[in-house]
Amino acid sequence: MKIAILALQGAFEEHRQTLLKLGVESFFVRNLSDYQCQKDGIIIPGGESTTILKLLNDLNIFEPLKQDIENGLPVFGTCAGLIMLDDKHLGTMDITVKRNAYGRQLGSFFFEGDFDGIDGKIPMTFIRAPFIEKCGEGVKILSIVNGNIVAAQQERQLVTAFHPELNEDLRVHEYFLQEVVKVN
Repeated sequence: MKIAILALQGAFEEHRQTLLKLGVESFFVRNLSDYQCQKDGIIIPGGESTTILKLLNDLNIFEPLKQDIENGLPVFGTCAGLIMLDDKHLGTMDITVKRNAYGRQLGSFFFEGDFDGIDGKIPMTFIRAPFIEKCGEGVKILSIVNGNIVAAQQERQLVTAFHPELNEDLRVHEYFLQEVVKVN
């Protein structure tokens, strides 16, 4: 199995390290030729969604990525990656997102919470995080923190408002591999 990691900004190296700990091969996507390599799924890390959107368009990755996700490519979006899948950006996931919902950098926080499909509390690091304001019928809510939706899944798309790659806990990435990419 090989997972692509969009490496335009954000914690892409941390996602790679997490996948390495799970014994999963990965590669960085920095241009269209990287994107065109064989992959079993893709991770869109955090960063700044406006910048990511601009770079996806400038690098001619936006349309192929959108089409591949619509055709079933498994995708995991964290923080800004969550925003990229919403109804205003790639539009592949039936969600409406509130950007920077917890405020500026000073509004960043850590929480241990429940995640449907994972036993026990998981560590959640929120950095200028969004949350999901509204989900369509096909979206399964996986985690709610302080009344806000912070993780969800729609078919082969998984999103978290928090950064699981910034903690030692591997279970959210395992969930992505087992429940979204569907590796046994």
